[in-house]
Amino acid sequence: MGKAGKRGRKSSVWRGVPRWAKVCTIFGMVLTVLSGGVLVGTEVLMARYEGAVGKADLFGDQAAGAKEKKSEIKGPLNLLLVGIDPRTPTAAPLADSIMVLHVPASMDRAYLFSLPRDLYVDIPPFKRANFPGEKTKINAAMSFGSQVPGKNPDAARGFELLATTVQNVTGIKRFDAGAIINFTGFQKIVDAMGGVDMYVERDVKSEHKQPDGTARQGNPHGYGYIGPQALYKKGNHHLSGWQALDYVRQRYERNGVPDADYGRQRHQQQFVKAMVGQAFSADVVANPIKLDKVLRAAGQSLIFNGRGNSVVDFGLALKSIRPNTIQMIKLPGGGLFEGKTYKGEQFQAGVPDFFTALHNEQLDPFLLEHPEFQNKTK
Repeated sequence: MGKAGKRGRKSSVWRGVPRWAKVCTIFGMVLTVLSGGVLVGTEVLMARYEGAVGKADLFGDQAAGAKEKKSEIKGPLNLLLVGIDPRTPTAAPLADSIMVLHVPASMDRAYLFSLPRDLYVDIPPFKRANFPGEKTKINAAMSFGSQVPGKNPDAARGFELLATTVQNVTGIKRFDAGAIINFTGFQKIVDAMGGVDMYVERDVKSEHKQPDGTARQGNPHGYGYIGPQALYKKGNHHLSGWQALDYVRQRYERNGVPDADYGRQRHQQQFVKAMVGQAFSADVVANPIKLDKVLRAAGQSLIFNGRGNSVVDFGLALKSIRPNTIQMIKLPGGGLFEGKTYKGEQFQAGVPDFFTALHNEQLDPFLLEHPEFQNKTK
């Protein structure tokens, strides 16, 4: 892994580019720039990206008979972003990453927070999947909701149950948009961009990959893997697609550091921010061929529902958001035990106050008073 390369100057690249071209489409880790560039026509590029994005009834609106109507996108907004890592078409999806992007009424910044996938919650009944309800880890909601008798699991239906569960946990009454992001597709996005610059906060050994990127072998004598491990040394690095994806998957508890899934949440948020910055770099926006590859890879990794508005509509609405205006949030929590049995994760006492501040559009004063909720990223 080499040191991070030099960033191109943006001022000359953006001069003369259409206003919409500076749009950042922020949906989970699919954060990419819609740019007309020099040789690519605006309408052609927008149509190409919009056509590549998968669409589904993620909130059950169509199933409930509601007609999606396009309306002006105004803040405050709440977007649910779910990352999955599908193993096979017949495997029920689990939510490996659950993020909420909150955009205040000003529409000029955003707050991104994660819910621990092991958060112990009440998952409500869901008739469409004949699910009676259960108290368990939140990432299972997508699996329970996706079950369709006689058919392969339906990730969109699973998203609907997960969305309801997240609403119950956070108090958010309605999500304005949602996206399912295929983690495997991110490797293609990063490679299409030519890699991504990231700061590795401490030395980490990979549980899953060897130094050349091939998978480590399962341990025939018990839990875990065997063989040489990829190593991510503390410092600035320019990561390829497989390296970036592998790094954000690591859980510190398996590397001797008591940070558990919260460390992985932090890495995922750092990755999101790094992808935003890379998408805005001159290397991408000034290269029509590279830009086209990035857009197609992003579209193929995303299933989106804007409740009447397209992914491009939302990109235009969020045009003022930049990497330095995205505040990463850490919701403090810890393990929940029944005797010596680990049940999952639970939030600490201050988290309900954070959700209250979110609903009341008071996040800035809340974060000033509670700096421990700010995820420090570099």
